Amino acid sequence: MLYTAFHVSYNHNILPDGHKFPMIKYDLLRLQLMHQGIVTDDAFITIEKEANDSDILRAHSLAYLQSLNDLKLSKIEERRTGFPLSKMLIQREKTIMQGGIVTSELALNNNTISMNIAGGTHHAYSYRGEGFCLLNDIAIAAHYLIANYKLSKILVIDLDVHQGNGTAEILKDNDKVFTFSMHAKSNFPFRKEESDLDIALADGIGDEEYLNQLSMSLDHILSIFKPEFVFYQCGVDVLESDKLGKLSMTLDGCRKRDQLVFDKVRNENIAMHCCMGGGYSHDINIIVDAHCNTFKEALNYI
Repeated sequence: MLYTAFHVSYNHNILPDGHKFPMIKYDLLRLQLMHQGIVTDDAFITIEKEANDSDILRAHSLAYLQSLNDLKLSKIEERRTGFPLSKMLIQREKTIMQGGIVTSELALNNNTISMNIAGGTHHAYSYRGEGFCLLNDIAIAAHYLIANYKLSKILVIDLDVHQGNGTAEILKDNDKVFTFSMHAKSNFPFRKEESDLDIALADGIGDEEYLNQLSMSLDHILSIFKPEFVFYQCGVDVLESDKLGKLSMTLDGCRKRDQLVFDKVRNENIAMHCCMGGGYSHDINIIVDAHCNTFKEALNYI
């Protein structure tokens, strides 16, 4: 069974008009998955509970969490996140964090793949947010699995077009987590953090070169680290059509990327959790199709 979280607390009214377009994809993705018969409605786990502050505090500082809870970010801090600060926004973010915890736990307990229909908030640092990310679902869920299941080898595969800088910062001194980010070198964030392995790609790289580099990198990581669990940030902003990306992958190349990751991880019998990450093509149908392809490929490996 594919465990898929859906966050009913999502509300577009928390966003200014300019941000509704990229964020509405989560609702459209759920509808498209059912329309295509990829999953049925009962495949979705409705997440209504917010993540506990105690779980969030394993990844984020107390001062930062209090500033979110009290709605006391400075104007500069708020502008860096890209969102207008509100109580509903914080509820939404915490619900997404809980979705990551619940579905990663299900994947581990059932040795399968789970999907968070949102998430991938890899720009959130331990002490601040940026780039549409306030809290870091990958770091929070990884810490949760370490604390509750005593895992000692977790791999983060981040294939969003932007480096997972917040994830790298939060987990930099944690020897139980290996962070791998393959991203566009010249793209945001312009000040990169240091992951355990960073592959910085030149602008305009297409399917063949991308997939060859990814295959070699994953073979190397899996041979030296041997993870017990994998988090996969599968942003689709690697597409040539993406207005915030600088790579030149096709829809089929993006699908093959997902297939390659699932194949290498699941052939090692490793449970994994996927979060959707970025996608900002002008045509929202392209974004939804690319995310749907990730679900289709995942179903071949559960």
